[in-house]
Amino acid sequence: MGENRQPDWESALHRARTHAPFLARALERQPDLATLLATGDGEAALAWARAQAEHPDTEIALRRERLALAAALAVGDLAGAFPLARVVGELTGFADRALDRAIRTAIAERTGTESADGFIALALGKQGAGELNYSSDIDPILLFDRECLPRRSSDDPGDAAQRYARRVVVLLASNTAEGYALRVDLRLRPASEVSPLAVPVGAALTHYQGAALAWERAAFTRARAAAGDVAAGEAFLAAIRPFVWRVQLDFGAVEEIRALTQRIRDSHEGPPVPGPGFDVKRGRGGIREIEFYAQTHQLIHGGRDASLRLRGTRAALDALAAGGWIACENAVTLGEAYDRLRAVEHRLQMVHDRQTHALPEGEALDNVARLDGLKDGAALVAELAELTERTGRIYEDLIGARSASSTSVAIPASALAHSLGEWGFAEADTLAERIETWRDGRHAAIRSPQAVAAWDRIAPALLQAMAQSDDPMRAVTRWERIIESVPSAITTFRLLDARPDLIERLVATLTLAPVLSDELARKPELLDTLIDRDALKLPGDVLQIKARMQGAAIRADYEALLDAIRIITGEIRFALGIQLIEGLADPLDIARALSRTAEAALELAADATVEEFAAKHGRIAGSELLILGLGRLGGGALTHASDLDIVYLFTGDFAAQSDGPRPLGGTIYYNRLASRVSAALSVPTAQGALYEVDTRLRPQGNQGPLAVSCEAFGKYQREAAWTWEHMALARARVLYGSSPARAQLEAVLTEVLHAPRDRMALRDAVLGMRAEMAKHKPQSGPVDAKLARGGLVDIEFLVHYLQLRGEAADGRPLAEAAPHALDPDLAVALAGLADAGLLPADLAEPHRFMSRMLVAGRLLAPDGREPPPSGARALARACGCGTYDALIAAFDAARDEVARIWKQILGTDILETEQEQTV
Repeated sequence: MGENRQPDWESALHRARTHAPFLARALERQPDLATLLATGDGEAALAWARAQAEHPDTEIALRRERLALAAALAVGDLAGAFPLARVVGELTGFADRALDRAIRTAIAERTGTESADGFIALALGKQGAGELNYSSDIDPILLFDRECLPRRSSDDPGDAAQRYARRVVVLLASNTAEGYALRVDLRLRPASEVSPLAVPVGAALTHYQGAALAWERAAFTRARAAAGDVAAGEAFLAAIRPFVWRVQLDFGAVEEIRALTQRIRDSHEGPPVPGPGFDVKRGRGGIREIEFYAQTHQLIHGGRDASLRLRGTRAALDALAAGGWIACENAVTLGEAYDRLRAVEHRLQMVHDRQTHALPEGEALDNVARLDGLKDGAALVAELAELTERTGRIYEDLIGARSASSTSVAIPASALAHSLGEWGFAEADTLAERIETWRDGRHAAIRSPQAVAAWDRIAPALLQAMAQSDDPMRAVTRWERIIESVPSAITTFRLLDARPDLIERLVATLTLAPVLSDELARKPELLDTLIDRDALKLPGDVLQIKARMQGAAIRADYEALLDAIRIITGEIRFALGIQLIEGLADPLDIARALSRTAEAALELAADATVEEFAAKHGRIAGSELLILGLGRLGGGALTHASDLDIVYLFTGDFAAQSDGPRPLGGTIYYNRLASRVSAALSVPTAQGALYEVDTRLRPQGNQGPLAVSCEAFGKYQREAAWTWEHMALARARVLYGSSPARAQLEAVLTEVLHAPRDRMALRDAVLGMRAEMAKHKPQSGPVDAKLARGGLVDIEFLVHYLQLRGEAADGRPLAEAAPHALDPDLAVALAGLADAGLLPADLAEPHRFMSRMLVAGRLLAPDGREPPPSGARALARACGCGTYDALIAAFDAARDEVARIWKQILGTDILETEQEQTV
């Protein structure tokens, strides 16, 4: 029935009575309901149906409501008054209410209370998705919390939970004089062959966090806390969310889902095309294949794209299309087909209230078609044949069924060698033999017929792109390491086949930036970053990055959090590297994003380590840890090669003692805690390393304690620190600690930085330090924007000299004339010093230009030398130059400008000095 037509209640009632014996009997048993439907008042009919639940006997109430609701919805459906979404929504709502009432009744019968605290019913399948049909089973998972489950004092919590579960099944599923309410299937629970009907929450968490299978991930994309202790159910689903929605693409799990759906299709014994016996649920192009199509894409992309975490099939298809993950035309085709197939499924079930999905034969098929409003069974079969052919082809493109059924023809080694030579590879014969070994079954990534066929499709384009790169054999070797490491690469191959633009991105990653290619070879799971549109956007603020890290932890423990921090940090750093080499973001924005990521990692790791440490050693009253960031971390502009320059401090009395089971004195306490935080940030875990932590800028450097009190820190800075240490403090920023503690440390920094200094002594110290640095750490190559004279180090020395001098051009204190001149962010400080009349405003542009060179160069030219041609073009593009020659010319001009200002302020010619040293 078309949605734009007026509802035809008379025809619907006639067809229901003529072609659906179950509906005819239901209308006969409920004359008041039949009268309401005859008047066309569908809403009143539904209200009447819900009112049947008011009977005090739960078994009677649920069965009467179910019968009334089924009849009202069926007639409204046939009349065209209730769209599919309304029908399945009402049926699902009844299932939720019935399950909840059954749980509370079971508990009340035993305890006298209707509280369902601690007894959880998770809805999966169509109930979870809000898509129940007329004769669906419900597939709940029943969980219980031993601590708060209502029970008699003499009952063991486990025994009580099993008693409640058995009673719930009886209340819902047993056939009485009133019929049944809902069929119940509890086989989706964890390890159902050995587990009790109701599973303890702790055991379920352990299962899903470590032993669950891929199909269970797919099932939980539709999971919902539906009845009983709903709040506890939602908390449970939140706890296992990382299991379902994995941040990293699990290629093996995705392929397992595909293999499962292929086995279901292969094992289906019904006709392959619509006709008598064809199963609209399990058959080719049927309901289940459309659902699996949506779920598979959700599993691939939903870990990163939260907009895909929807339960309904139509909603999921629409979201996948909106996100660009599937073609819009496929979403429309599958969505419309899904609605129609579900309607036909309902017609089949309306006839006798049976859980059937197969088309009947002969007159029975004509009967179903006429119930639907069609002329006869032939019309229905013709419609379904055309519909399932379209959906079946779309599904086969996903699982590779058509390519697998055809023979995959490899290019003969001799022909491959010829092509490799034409494309530009050296030693083409040897390389061809090497490439042939990739598809001979030795590597799991290219073992199945589907994987081999998918590889054969992308191989020519991928190999040609490698041949055109700056380092073809590096690309081949890195790619070989990837396919040796992953359990399955078919998903990657298919994505590369569907989106050829990704091949260029992949090859650029393998060749342009050694840091990225080495990381990709170590962690092939980073491949999914290349296909994730959202991954190639700048990350959010520190809080958003922290939330992402916390959400990636697969368990609520210290080690899992440290792994999650490493996973997300690695993904963000890798994604930012891709953005940089492709020119998708300004290197200055990338530097700030790298810094935000490090700050998020540091805050989370420090918080977790403080808690872990306190569990053993307690806390020290009135005292806490502080972490001071210096260098590029303090300035909020890291590169891919940056260490974390930090200093550990603590507030309170260094002689105080902690209050834990293993108490420690203040100094020992914070030095051990600081060491643990450094380890949390630097020691490799199963997910690899994180950062190099450099604590040499602390008082007395490596000779001093790792953590000192704020009081001792201030005393050292006032009485014993060198000028270079005060210059380092000019880029200091408090990264960790409470607001009061931060204020205390910031007061110490302000006092030190604002202290009066002898101008000439300061100048001589700055010039001496810079000369020594130039002597021992000269420019490494033509694009070394940091150490080249006139480069970034010279700008930093100028800025810090003027900051420590502390006086504006008009004689006022710098903090009064231009407070932002003391900002640890050099770009902000440069603007402040210009406002104070101490630097020309046009120094900001050389600083921006060379900062871009530094950030991009750490990836594209990590040794400071001229990169290969493609890398040189990428470096020039990142810095806003059309060619590499233009980049070098702009670099020379920027250095000249810095040298001019240096001479104007400090009185020496740094470029002449550099030339003398070179000679």
